[in-house]
Amino acid sequence: MRTTQQLSITLPNEMANAVKAKVQAGEYATESEVIRDGLRALMARDRAVESWLHHQVGPAYDALKADPSRAVTVDQVRARLASAHAIAQAQAAFAGTAQDFGVENDEDVQKLVDEIRYENKSS
Repeated sequence: MRTTQQLSITLPNEMANAVKAKVQAGEYATESEVIRDGLRALMARDRAVESWLHHQVGPAYDALKADPSRAVTVDQVRARLASAHAIAQAQAAFAGTAQDFGVENDEDVQKLVDEIRYENKSS
């Protein structure tokens, strides 16, 4: 019994040229191999999305529905993002000299960021 099936497909010129280029570059032996590999990648992505929805999004939704007090406001999300951004900026600013400021981990960075914010509010 045959395990493959021949199909005829139509691709935009840009995609057809990309398939041919992969074969010409020696990355694949045939155009069919390029298409099969692309479909495998698409199927893997679909499985990953399904897994994420099933294992993370669904339970998070169920937990929020069971306890609406767990919800966060847009302002809370913005504040968390601003804090994460400030930490990232501090880490970048003090890269290489962090130990001179006594910054050795994320907790130390957060303390430094809080000190800077306090000083800016006091000014």
